[in-house]
Amino acid sequence: MFMAMSEIYRECRIPLMECGKKGSSLSDSGSGEDSLDRLLPTVSSAPRRKSTSLSKSEPPLLRTGTRTIYTAGRPPWYNEHGAQSKDAFVIGLCGGSASGKTTVANKIIEALDVPWVVLLSMDSFYKVLTAEEQVLAASNDYNFDHPGAFDFELLVATLRKLKQGKSVKIPVYDFTTHSRHKDWKNLYGASVIIFEGIMSFADKELLQLLDMKIFVDTDSDIRLVRRLRRDITERGRDIEGVLKQYNKFVKPAFEQYIEPTMRLADIVVPRGGGNMVAIDLIVQHVQSQLEERELSVRAVLASAPQTQPLPQTLSVLESTPQVRGLHTIIRNKETSRDEFIFYSKRLMRLLIEHALTFLPSKPSTVQTPQGQEYEGRSFSGKGITGVSILRAGETMEPALRAVCKDVRIGKILIQTNLDSGEPELHYLRLPKDISEDHVILMDSTVSTGAAAMMAVRVLLDHDVQEENILLVSLLMAELGVHSVAYAFPRVRIITTAVDESVDDLLHVIPGIGDFGDRYFGTDGTANWSDDDDEDTPSH
Repeated sequence: MFMAMSEIYRECRIPLMECGKKGSSLSDSGSGEDSLDRLLPTVSSAPRRKSTSLSKSEPPLLRTGTRTIYTAGRPPWYNEHGAQSKDAFVIGLCGGSASGKTTVANKIIEALDVPWVVLLSMDSFYKVLTAEEQVLAASNDYNFDHPGAFDFELLVATLRKLKQGKSVKIPVYDFTTHSRHKDWKNLYGASVIIFEGIMSFADKELLQLLDMKIFVDTDSDIRLVRRLRRDITERGRDIEGVLKQYNKFVKPAFEQYIEPTMRLADIVVPRGGGNMVAIDLIVQHVQSQLEERELSVRAVLASAPQTQPLPQTLSVLESTPQVRGLHTIIRNKETSRDEFIFYSKRLMRLLIEHALTFLPSKPSTVQTPQGQEYEGRSFSGKGITGVSILRAGETMEPALRAVCKDVRIGKILIQTNLDSGEPELHYLRLPKDISEDHVILMDSTVSTGAAAMMAVRVLLDHDVQEENILLVSLLMAELGVHSVAYAFPRVRIITTAVDESVDDLLHVIPGIGDFGDRYFGTDGTANWSDDDDEDTPSH
């Protein structure tokens, strides 16, 4: 079994060789609807289907077996305090119906050539129609080109939350039935947000969220031809209905509500996606803004002086003769791989059992088989989710499953950027409604704390309460403990041992070696993760 897992990991280490479609499944979380779309770097949901409105675009990825690995990772979007220091950069694209806004957006994304760009469509935020309005829409007598047709309250709240780095849910609008789908799409993780729609500049609150405003100006005849083609082929309309709607609603709405907002634009792009001069100017400005937003987290953490006592949120497993004996075996460089795995698993089981004592409980009275009452305790939370930081944190999942029945599992992959030395988020799979759970965040070792901080920040962005997060690790350096506790003072930190220092290469000293390579039998030549996943930096 371990050899098979090692082969998977070796495959995942290969540099990007091809781009594909996302959609791989992960069956071991047990949540029924874990969302890969939460991930999302260069995009939001799936590409636009025939009759629904979805945000879209395709991220760089590598598919191996049942996993999808995003090879263009998201760098830190927060500072050493764990707080988002700068919001995502939001570009607003406005223009008449079928003016080429989406084409311009995709051209910008292509020219930017950076990961974690999200394209958000205003089409997703049409209001839910009443029964009477449904009848009007069916006969092409409902005005979808009026500001009142859009749910601006939901739109503003969603865009504001997305700009703040939070996970959001996006409605999916069906243009055939003029209704929203029951299941909404999850969207998370944007350095740049491109928001496009005919009424992008029509709301004052919405305008305040836009860092750059672009108006796409296209000849009305061209827009009409495009609209005819789109509505007939993609939305199941007939030519008479399209022309009726255009003359009755679309053209007057453009002249009354859309064209006047051109004066609010920072840049006007004539001829849409074919105007590469304008697109190049836009891209240059966005790139300069992104450079200003670059953060260096690990360097700050590694250089921070450690003069404070260990925090009260830290709990170290009692160093009994058994625990010290297990550490002696797994720290020994002469220990074989089979023994390393066996004794690591024993230590993991003790650690997980210890971690469970920090979950909330309440008094519980039960009847024994002898008919007597027993005053005990039971878990008082909503649920428990385990989240492993790949790859080494995944080795702790069996221990958690063994003591927590039906626990849900999520996974996060964080790797070191070889050029910047910073951790980057590459993969994210979290169970549905994780915000209501107590989360046990698992990693084998923590050195500077950079990857652990990123993982905690991801959980907070998904509305998990800070006090409901337990960071569980076999071995931690004092530096990593202080880094996490300083940034997130309500996160409980649980480990079997704390080593005093890290060396110039950020190795934990005296340490345990490269846990992932020793456990999986790999050679340590790839940049699997930062110091928290293996306690050596990547090479």
